[in-house]
Amino acid sequence: MEPLPNSRTAPDGSVVLRVLSYNIRSMRDDTDALARVIKACAPDLVLVQEAPRFFRWRKKLARLARAADLVILSGGATASGPALLCGLRATVERTEDVLLPLTPGLHRRGLSTAVVRFGGVRLGVVSCHLSLDRSERYEQGGMFLDRIAALDVPHVIAGGDLNEGPEGRTFRRIAERLQDCRAVAPWGGEATWTPSDPHQRIDAVFATDGVEVLGCGVPHGHPGVTDADLRAATDHLPVMAAVRIPAP
Repeated sequence: MEPLPNSRTAPDGSVVLRVLSYNIRSMRDDTDALARVIKACAPDLVLVQEAPRFFRWRKKLARLARAADLVILSGGATASGPALLCGLRATVERTEDVLLPLTPGLHRRGLSTAVVRFGGVRLGVVSCHLSLDRSERYEQGGMFLDRIAALDVPHVIAGGDLNEGPEGRTFRRIAERLQDCRAVAPWGGEATWTPSDPHQRIDAVFATDGVEVLGCGVPHGHPGVTDADLRAATDHLPVMAAVRIPAP
């Protein structure tokens, strides 16, 4: 398997970025393995789901970011789980954590959002973790799309743990408005859950029109990423994408 392109800025001002979406299960597993996987993928942006939310959650997330040569961009407990990490190449324009309406008896959900710049390119970023409840999940899918539109930027990379596969109505609702990066440019593995028995693609990276998808999938065999670390790190497999964003 050929590695995805490295991050770079082209002479014409366009940028190539690596993006990772990863459910880290509140860092309850092997955090050293988790950091190794993230660092080996060398992402510019990480869309995190199930970031730590309780005692010393900021310290835990900061420790993971530091071990992976990244910094915290937004989210965590303030978004009820979703978070964003980024490399120092990104210039932060603004961030916002959004709590979605609470359905009694169900887990609170939220969105971690940001607008960043890479050179002259402005980019919106959104991480989500949608509900296990089918009806609530569909409504949250609409809120996710509304929030992406509200960022009011030319290009957006978004994604996370949708808790359903491409055949589900919420996944389809999102994929009708955004590019499903894995479907556009398959690379690496497909199934993201579970690491010990991958059989469902419930995690995804999406992009708005105008973003060129260069490849997307689970980074099996990517340099520095071992199957042992993928199994030990958390109960999901990461989704890695490379995209090219045109100059303004």
